[in-house]
Amino acid sequence: MLKARDVMTRKVVTVKKDLTLRELSNLFLEHRVNGFPVVDDDSVLIGVVTEKDLIEQNKNLHIPTVIALFDAVIYLESDEKFEKEVKRFTGTRVEDIFQQNVLTVEPDTDMNEVATLMANHDIHTLPVVEGGKLVGVIGKVDVIKCMSEF
Repeated sequence: MLKARDVMTRKVVTVKKDLTLRELSNLFLEHRVNGFPVVDDDSVLIGVVTEKDLIEQNKNLHIPTVIALFDAVIYLESDEKFEKEVKRFTGTRVEDIFQQNVLTVEPDTDMNEVATLMANHDIHTLPVVEGGKLVGVIGKVDVIKCMSEF
């Protein structure tokens, strides 16, 4: 049975969280991928930034719905959600827009499980980590190649 290590791409272009969004845009154009793993100085995976994150950064800011009641303003949505949206909208670096809670697999993960995770969570690229460190990525194309070979 094939494992993640058998099909993963080992030479992965990664980004750091202090990269500017302009530099990130250029990397997307240069490498023609839909996302980059975000790593710290020790190559530990801390998140992923996708084309979607970059595009959403440029959408209109959603102003939360409020009501006024006895001279008090009450948000009908959480303050935290609004603050997060403002940070994304005004962000200038990867750290302002990247996703920190990322699904990952280990090198010995069965490819059937990889395919299931990607399908169930609509993931285009899945980071492969070992001991917290990024060792590769598996894209949907890799899964399709794997299926066509067997």
